Amino acid sequence: MKNANPTLIAVGDNCLDTYLSKGFVTVGGNALNVAVQWRRQGLNARYFGALGPDEEAEIMFGAIEDAGLARADVEICPGASAVTLLTDDAGERRFLLESLGVGEDYVPNAERYAALLHADWVHLGTNSSERLVRRLVADAVTFSIDVSTRHFDLPLEGVPLVFASGPEDPTEPVEPLIARFKAAGARQVVITCGRRGSFHDDGGTLFQAGSVPVAVVDTCGAGDSFIATFLVSRFFEMLSGEAALDRSAARAAETCTHLGGFPQPIQAIPQWLLDKYDSVIRTTRRA
Repeated sequence: MKNANPTLIAVGDNCLDTYLSKGFVTVGGNALNVAVQWRRQGLNARYFGALGPDEEAEIMFGAIEDAGLARADVEICPGASAVTLLTDDAGERRFLLESLGVGEDYVPNAERYAALLHADWVHLGTNSSERLVRRLVADAVTFSIDVSTRHFDLPLEGVPLVFASGPEDPTEPVEPLIARFKAAGARQVVITCGRRGSFHDDGGTLFQAGSVPVAVVDTCGAGDSFIATFLVSRFFEMLSGEAALDRSAARAAETCTHLGGFPQPIQAIPQWLLDKYDSVIRTTRRA
C-alpha cells in the first residue's frame, strides 16, 4: 500500500474540553486529533465531523482552520456542539459532563461519504456510529476504528484494524484480549497499554514495543498521536510492526509534553460557557 501522498480522512468525534480546575479550554476529540496530527506531518488529510450552530463551534473552527483542515468539511447540524467538563487535580481527572452533542452517531452526508470510498485510509473516532461501521465494511473501505475501553460496543466483523486500550499491568497478558477482537471479526489489532507499551497483531505475527518516558504535562491526545503515526508508518511507509510501534510511542510521548491533544493557543474558559453549564457544574460538584 506504499503511497507517498495518501488521502487520509478521520471521521467522528470532536470536543471542547473545559478544565474547570485550571480555567482553560482546549479543542480535541479522537478523530479530530488524528486528522490534525496527519496535517502536522504534512499529509493530505481531511476531517469529517459535526458541530452545532453555537459559540462553542466557533472556538472549534478556529483550531480546525489553524491546523490546516477545511472548515467546509465539518457539517453544521441542529443541536449543541460536544463539550466535556472536567477537573484535573494533581493529574487525577474527574469528568463532570461528557456530551457528544450533534456528533453522536454521526454519519457523513452523501457527498462526504463518497469521498470516503476514494480515500486511501479512513479512521473512525471513538463512539462511532454502528451504521457507519457496517456501511464501510460492506463497501470494502480500508479503515480503522478506535474503540478505546469500550471494546465490543460496535460490530467488528470485517473491520480492517481495531485500536483499543489494554491493561497496563505487565502480569496481565494481552493475548486473550487480542484473541477476542479477532474472534469478533477484526482483521488486525493494536492494543495500547500506557507505560507498559503497545502490541500489534497483523493477523499472523504479534509485535511489541515499549513506551517512551517523558515529563508529562498532559496525556490528552497521546493515543491519537499514536494512531495517526502508526497508520502512516505501518501502511504507507511500510515500516515493520515493531518499528511502527516504536515511532508511534515517540510521537505519543511528545504529545504528553504540551497541553491539549495538539499544539494550540490555550484559551481561558469564556464566561458565557460557565454560565451555560452553571447548573450542571453546581449539581455535579455537590454530588
